[in-house]
This record gives sequence, C-alpha cells and structure tokens, in this order.
Amino acid sequence: MSDNALHDSFFALHHGLPRQGPGSDTTTRRLLALAGPLPERPRVLDLGCSPGRSALLLAAEAGAEVTAVDTHEPFLAELREAAAARGLDGAVRTLNADMAEPPFPDGSFDLIWAESSVFVLGFDRALTAWRRLLAPGGTLVLTECVWTTGEPGPAARAFWEGHYPLRTVAGNAEAAVAAGYHVLGTFPQPEDDWDAYYGPLAARADAADTTVPGMAEAVAGARAEIALRREHGADYGYAGFVLRPADPRWPTRPETSGDVEAVHALVAAAQPTHAQAQQVPPRPGDDPREPRRCFGAAAPDGTVAAHALITRCLVDGAPAAALAPVSVAPAYQRTGAGQAVVRAVLDAARLRGEELVLVLGHPEYYPRFGFVRASAYGIKPGFEVPDEAMMALVLDGSADVPRGTIAYPAPFGV
Repeated sequence: MSDNALHDSFFALHHGLPRQGPGSDTTTRRLLALAGPLPERPRVLDLGCSPGRSALLLAAEAGAEVTAVDTHEPFLAELREAAAARGLDGAVRTLNADMAEPPFPDGSFDLIWAESSVFVLGFDRALTAWRRLLAPGGTLVLTECVWTTGEPGPAARAFWEGHYPLRTVAGNAEAAVAAGYHVLGTFPQPEDDWDAYYGPLAARADAADTTVPGMAEAVAGARAEIALRREHGADYGYAGFVLRPADPRWPTRPETSGDVEAVHALVAAAQPTHAQAQQVPPRPGDDPREPRRCFGAAAPDGTVAAHALITRCLVDGAPAAALAPVSVAPAYQRTGAGQAVVRAVLDAARLRGEELVLVLGHPEYYPRFGFVRASAYGIKPGFEVPDEAMMALVLDGSADVPRGTIAYPAPFGV
C-alpha cells in the first residue's frame, strides 16, 4: 500500500465532517472574548482552517475579513460554498498554502487563529513562525492538546510520545512567555468539544468501505484514537491559548534588590498622595509567607519607567494574589509602559500557579487585562469601595474560584 493511498483514505474518512478536531462554536466564542477588543474590521488569518467552521463564525460575529489557509483543497471548496450560502463570501478568502510559511508580509493581521491545527508545526515552532505576521497589538489564538495531569498513565504516554509530544497548560504558557509573548488567557476545553469531533468520526468509520486501499488503516487509526480517549481521557485534553507579543518598546524584568530605592521613588512620584507609596516591601521575597512578584519596565535611558507588584492575599482563607501597586513615572504615562509591567507580572503569577488575581483600581483600565467585577464571583473587600472598582481575574479556568471576603497582607493597612 502506498503512502498516497493512506493519505487519500484519511482525507476521505474526514471529508464532510463538521470539525477536524475537538472544538465548538461556544469554545470559539470564548477564545474570541479572551482576545479582547478588536479593530472594527479585524484582519484575521485562520491557519489550518479545515472546513472553516471558525472562519465562518469570525466573519459573521466579529465582522472580520478572514483569510483561511489550508493545504487540502476540498476543505477550502467546502468553506467557499458555506460562506456563499451564508452571504459571507465577500468576507472569507481561501488560500491553498503551507501554514508553516504563510505567504504574507509582516504585520498583515490583527488576529491569527489556529484551532486544532498547530500540531502540524508544533507549538514552539508556530510561535516563532507566525509572530511576524501580527500587526502591533495583534493576538494569536490557538488550541493544543495538553496533559491534564502531572502523571499521565503509561497507555496515554506511550500513544502521545509516538505521535506528538504534549506539555501541560502551564508548560505551554511558560514556553509562550519564553518566546516573547504575554498570555492573555487559557481555556480548558470541555468534554463536549471532543464529542463534537469523535461522534461524527466514529459514525463515518463504521460506514467506511474498508476494501478501498488505505481505508482499513485509516479507520483503525481513528478507532484507536477514539478508544484511547474513552479509556484514558482523564490524562489529556485540549486547551485554548490566547497570546500577544510583548511590546518591544518596553522590555520588562523582575525587580532586584538594587532597584529598591528607584522603585520607592517611582511609586512616590506616580502616587504622591496615595498610601500605596509605602506598600513596596524593602526587598523581593523577604517574607516567604507573602510570596510576591515585582516587575519593572525599562525606559530608554535604563531607568525604571513603570513597576507592578503582585503579593499574597486571601479570600475566605483561600490563597489569591493582589495586584498593587501599579506605578508609572509621570513622563511615561499613557505610553504602554504600565500595560507592559501588568502583563509581565500577570504572566509571572500564572507561571507560579496562581489561580486568582484581585485588583482595586480604575474600572476603565483593568478590564483590558481580563479583570471583571469581583462581586460576580462572590468576592468582596472588607471595606467600602465602589463595586466596579474591585476586580478579579481568574488565571486558571479549571479551578474553583473561592468566594468570600478579601484579607490583605499587613503592609496594605486594611
């Protein structure tokens, strides 16, 4: 049997299925929400679009101009037909091209989308290859298969080691940060997303003509994959990642003991009448009971232009993190320096395993980072503040969010 016969049978088995990987319209909408505000007519690149279910939704609901790329022409033809039927043919353009080397100039897209397709390149390679295509402020959204336990069983491990190396969500987030991205959000996809893929695939496998060259092997592969998921699905799953390249104008780094005086001066200058000017402890990590992360953004002359601190707080006794203070030198306010340090310190909190971050701040500023009213989760401070000013950001969508009253560390004085 030739490789071409197996290749053709694989695509014949999958042709006409609603999805070519775990997913749903609900998940697409959730990832789109995590991406945050988009331009009025965003330019979207859907890589490995398959039949284009996501491309159609992005065109219809985000008002996007979508360029959908795949190497399998029948998928693209199916997408063109569906777009025309929905009156979206003017908003969706298809291109038969290699997703590893998309033939577009740098900065061509506001949003790059890749659901269930990044495995073709590998997570790390995709981060490097696709970054140049994003316009300033652009966002990369992709879904990837991940370990959902630190100790997967031997059957699942043997299968995936033979097909595609997996990491945990935290492992991929760490790789993204190391590659120069901020993690805007992650999303563990529900089991229904697997059912939406494997249900139609199983029915197709049962009806397949296995006398066609290569079809028996394609069907056997599909059934083995479905059986593995049924028997060992607790070990792995799919997750969405929403990433944005760090702003090159504002390189960030962790605070060191040598920054203490400069940081105190910065906080005092940025918030001269605010009690938070005294809330920066003398040195990072002085009190192990109050783990903290401090990041600064460097100005062109090397001075600290902005600073953000995350430290331990509690919600009804459960650990959470408090973002405060965030300070920007007056000369660098409204330049992106503040956003850079907030993104950096949130990445640090995510990578160390924090699940919840709280902030008391301007309700028109912090929602851009994903913060919402804390009261929506049943969380409140122990003092009177406007409801819209007390905000929460859930970093781990798989965790239960604690409810109750916030207890701040002693330096906060509340």
